[in-house]
Parts: sequence; C-alpha cells; structure tokens
Amino acid sequence: MMESKSFWKSGHKPTLFGAFMYFDISFMIWGMLGPLAVVIALDYPMTPLEKANLVALPILGGSILRLVLGFMSDYIGPKLTAQIGMLVTLVPLLLGWLWVDSLSQLYVVALLLGVAGASFAAALPLAGQWYGKEHQGLAMGIAGAGNSGTVLATLFANRLATHFGSWEVVFGLAIIPIVIVFILFSIFAKNSPNRPEPKKLSQYGSLLKQKDAWVFCAFYCVTFGGFVGLCNYLTIFFNTQYGLSPVRAADITTFCVIAGSFFRPVGGYLADKIGGTRMLTFLYTGACIMLIGVSFMPPLPVVVVMLFLGMMCLGAGNGSVFQLVPQRFGNEIGLMTGIVGAAGGLGGYALPLILGQLYSSYQSYTPGFVILSLIAAASLILVLFMQSRWRVSWLSRGNKGIAESTSLSS
Repeated sequence: MMESKSFWKSGHKPTLFGAFMYFDISFMIWGMLGPLAVVIALDYPMTPLEKANLVALPILGGSILRLVLGFMSDYIGPKLTAQIGMLVTLVPLLLGWLWVDSLSQLYVVALLLGVAGASFAAALPLAGQWYGKEHQGLAMGIAGAGNSGTVLATLFANRLATHFGSWEVVFGLAIIPIVIVFILFSIFAKNSPNRPEPKKLSQYGSLLKQKDAWVFCAFYCVTFGGFVGLCNYLTIFFNTQYGLSPVRAADITTFCVIAGSFFRPVGGYLADKIGGTRMLTFLYTGACIMLIGVSFMPPLPVVVVMLFLGMMCLGAGNGSVFQLVPQRFGNEIGLMTGIVGAAGGLGGYALPLILGQLYSSYQSYTPGFVILSLIAAASLILVLFMQSRWRVSWLSRGNKGIAESTSLSS
C-alpha cells in the first residue's frame, strides 16, 4: 500500500495521463485499417496476401518512424516530438478521407499511418522520465496502456463505416479526437526536469553494439509484435475462418484486444515486484500454449478464450520488457524506446504476412499459428538463457536494481 502511495505522490500525473491520451488516440488511428480491411475489400477485392499487406503496412511505417521520433525525443524533447507527431498524423487521415480511389493509393495512406504508431517513442519517455527506477514498470505500463486505443478502432471503425455507408468517413471522423487530444496535451503535459542531455548522433550507434539492446529488441519483437500484429489481423481471421460479418468479427477482436491492452500495466507492475525476466518466463510460456491451441482451429468460443489469454500474455509481456529497458539504458531511454519499439513494429509487420502467406499456400491458418507458437517458445528459451547471465553481468556493473529484476526469487 505504501508503495502505491509513493508512486502517485511522485512524478507528474498530468503528464502521465497526457502521455496515455496521446498514445491511446494514436494507437486508435494506427489500428483502424485492421478492422476496416474486410469492409474495404468490398470496394477493392483483395487476395489474402493483399489483405495481410494492407494491415501490415501501418505497422511497418510505425517501425521505421519510431527511430526518427526516438531521436527527436532525445534531442528536442518528448513533448514537442509528440505534438509534431499528432500534427503529421492529420496528413494520412485527410488523404484517406478525401483522396483515395485505388488500392495502391490506400497502400500509401497505410504506410503514412505509421506516424501514429511511432507515438510510442515519445509517449513512454515523456512519462518515464518523471519517475524513479523503482516505479518504471508501473509508469511505463500506464502510459503504454494507451495501446488500448486499438480497442476503440476495432469497436467503432466498422460500425461507423456501416452506419455512414462509407469507410472513408471513418478517416475524417478520426480527425476530431486527435485535435482534441492535441489541445489538452499541449496544455497539461510537461517535459521532466530530469530529462537526459541529448547525445550526438555518433553515440547512438554504440547502443546497437551492445548485446543487451538486441536481446530487448528480440523480446519486444515477440510481445509487442504479436500483440499489434494480431490486433490488426484478427478481424480478417474471424471473417475468413469463421464466416463472421465485419462488425461481428471486429467485436470479437475487440474482446481479445482488451486483454492485451489492459494487462500491459499489470505486467509492468508485477515485473516491479517479482522481476522482469521471471514475468517474461511465465508470459512466453502462456502465449506459446495458447497459440498452439489456436492452431487446431477449435470452435469459436474456445478459440476466442485462447486468443484472449494469449493476448493477455503478450500485453503483459510488453509491460515487463519496459520494466527492464529503462533500468539498463536509463540515460538513453528515448532512443532505446525507439529502437526497441521499432523491433516490435517489425514483429507486428511480419505476423500478418506470415498468416496471410501461409493461408494463401495451404488454405489453412494452422501452419501460421504453429509458427507463431514456435517463435514464443524460442523467446522463452532466450529468456532462460539470458536470465543467469544478466544477474552476474549487471551486478558486476554495480546495477543492483536491474540485477534484482532478473532474479528468480521474489
């Protein structure tokens, strides 16, 4: 109880929730094409691989642009970076509303939507820099729970498209909340006075020479990549495999997405308590079991429960990874957030392509989900391997906090 009070008395609550709002509305926009793909396919007939490519392109754009926003967060500050990001997000929204009249033009809009996904690289440093290392898991988890914006996309995008008889209108309507959040964010959010000094561009490359950075990238590639990839693809999966209508398929996707979104802060909080790598051990195990279960294509109620639990593990895994990152790379958190986030985006980009390509080849989703479960199993092995190494190497550097985060004991 005392720890909970000390968290809320530390930091800067308006900035924490400002970061959450920015992240939330940006994720809503980033994930719109996932549910809308089955509606758009009525106007532009697509092969399974073309559908997969459409929902994967925003993730690819976000992955690339996170590196840019990560650099900007370190150099000009996360608040200004976030404001620029929201303004640039208006461009693909306007194009999707007023310009698109072909599938190729839609691909351009899809790629540009990546700027909304890149919000990760500004929102998390903005929140995290206000809090001490002992509260990083919860602070980053609360700000990162903005990925719940995907819930808004899956819940409302297809309903609005059906109501107005046009999926293009959904892009126009999305302008309203991003403008409102921009105004509120500009008023209430502040950069932390403890923000690290910006580093020279030549110093950034040194991070990628450190093996720990690549390990974190691998962890997040699976947790976040799995979460966001499934968020964008499950509507297509339920529509194709179980014959559900666009709205019904998106509703069930919403249920699954809720698990991943709202368990992110839980993952960060529990990682603060029992250790980040210990949490990841449990979570990768759970994700592996659920994904292999889905590969058998059980009845709809069963597959929904499995995907809910699997997404819960992946979402909590996101919070657990970012409980570790700030402790190891506290002075480079802006850039590391961008680098690790970019790796997660690449994982999210690959997932729909894996499922779409294998479905095109075998007319079955079973091979795709088997591959995904094997990837989760490989991640579990990596965690177990790195766990003992980190306890020794980080203690030798005098980093007691992160050494404790890798402890097998609570």
